[in-house]
Amino acid sequence: MPPIPHTFSASYILLLQDGNVLLARRYQTGFQDGNYSLPAGHVEPGETFTEAIIREAQEEIGIILAEKDIQVGHVMHRKSPDREYVDVYYWAEVWAGTPENKEPEKCNDLRWFPITNLPDNIAPYIRQAIDHSSNKKLYSEWGW
Repeated sequence: MPPIPHTFSASYILLLQDGNVLLARRYQTGFQDGNYSLPAGHVEPGETFTEAIIREAQEEIGIILAEKDIQVGHVMHRKSPDREYVDVYYWAEVWAGTPENKEPEKCNDLRWFPITNLPDNIAPYIRQAIDHSSNKKLYSEWGW
C-alpha cells in the first residue's frame, strides 16, 4: 500500500473595506513571487484554521481579528506543484489596527484593490477563491 500523502492546511483572510480587498504581493518566497495574494499562512500543529488566521493577520499585517468578526467564505482543495492543500478563506469587515506590511522580506506591496477589478498579476487560485467567495460558492478545487 503506498504511503498516504501529507496534506498541508492554510488559512487566508479577505479584508473588505468600501468594496475593496487587501492584497499582498509575494516577494522572495519561491512560490508565486510577483503575484498578489491574500494575507495567509500555514496552520500549525494543534492549531485550528481560525486560530491560524488570527495569528497570521497579526504577524503579517499587524491587525487584530476577533473570532466573532470573521466568517468562512470559501474552502479550496488545491494541488500545487509539490504539495496538496486544504485552504480556508475567511472574510472580515471589522478588525483592530491599521494594516501594514510586517514582513517586507516576503511581501513588497500591500494595497487595497476593488474586489470587482483585481490586478492581472494575482495568483490564479486566489482569484478563483475571491470570485467564488463573492458568489457564495463555498467549495472549489484547483490544480487537479
